[in-house]
Amino acid sequence: MISVFDIFKIGIGPSSSHTVGPMKAGKQFTDDLIARGILHDITRVVVDVYGSLSLTGKGHHTDIAIIMGLAGNLPDTVDIDAIPGFIQDVNTHGRLLLANGEHEVEFPVDHCMNFHADNLSLHENGMRITALAGDKAVYSQTYYSIGGGFIVDEDHFGQTNTSSVEVPYPYKTAADLQRHCQETGLSLSGLMMKNELALHSKEELEQHFTNVWEVMRGGIERGITTEGVLPGKLRVPRRAAALRRMLVSTDKTTTDPMAVVDWINMFALAVNEENAAGGRVVTAPTNGACGIVPAVLAYYDKFIREVNANSLARYLLVASAIGSLYKMNASISGAEVGCQGEVGVACSMAAAGSGRTAGCKPDTGVHCCGNRHGA
Repeated sequence: MISVFDIFKIGIGPSSSHTVGPMKAGKQFTDDLIARGILHDITRVVVDVYGSLSLTGKGHHTDIAIIMGLAGNLPDTVDIDAIPGFIQDVNTHGRLLLANGEHEVEFPVDHCMNFHADNLSLHENGMRITALAGDKAVYSQTYYSIGGGFIVDEDHFGQTNTSSVEVPYPYKTAADLQRHCQETGLSLSGLMMKNELALHSKEELEQHFTNVWEVMRGGIERGITTEGVLPGKLRVPRRAAALRRMLVSTDKTTTDPMAVVDWINMFALAVNEENAAGGRVVTAPTNGACGIVPAVLAYYDKFIREVNANSLARYLLVASAIGSLYKMNASISGAEVGCQGEVGVACSMAAAGSGRTAGCKPDTGVHCCGNRHGA
């Protein structure tokens, strides 16, 4: 089963496929070196990035993400403020400390980080990392970043990346979910909770929900209080803070449908701008679409009813159920279905989650899966 932990992952911007996934790949590579007992034999590491991952790599900080992963970092815990200084040190000295300082290797960036426009055979987002001892390649692995921060190595490409633990209510389609709910009388969130409890403890789930909501709210707060321009050559101005000032000064009531849309847009824009700035966000289900699910929940929290542990769990569980259907049967990867595809998935997730917080029946939540934006 694809878990709520898989759909909602804490990471950094600006891209789940091009930043979060590559960082995880770099970390996995050094973990493999340690597991094979060859870390201290390595004198140099070479990275080759391909296809879509290469074409937007610089703008999405793919190179930086891989380096930080090789250094032993993961997207959910990396010290964002320390990244620029670390990368500057690597660029200056041409050396890289692997695995949290366990071993230092040669890494002249101009020769060890290579971008190729052509695709590897299996996916648009491919990367190959090679470890050398002297001039001899002693270990090499090819990874594919397949959307939403998920990565898979070449040997396991195409295999179902789900837990092998049996859950009480397995599903593949929306019809399966409907049938389980009808047969058991469970709500969709209740059914998903029982599945999750087969994989995680109640305490782990509650902590994950809390952490996810904390990061989502933090992204909104930073987004609506930060002004200036976003990183990059285009120097795109931030807009969320100005939009918030306009909304709080208007006479429109929050029941005006257009005002509702404006508030949700503002919350979503705040998160999206934090993502574009390389800030801490939650894949929902991707970084590219990370503003929609938190925006709808933030509107509910501010104007309808304060979010508590129960409503938070219901919202995230139902949203993750819908996201997992797309992951299993279509795609959440922008490289495969375009930006509108991943945004459409997020809209479905938010619609289903908000329907559950409003007390809708399982059929309604499942019908929210009708994607109108591409995927």
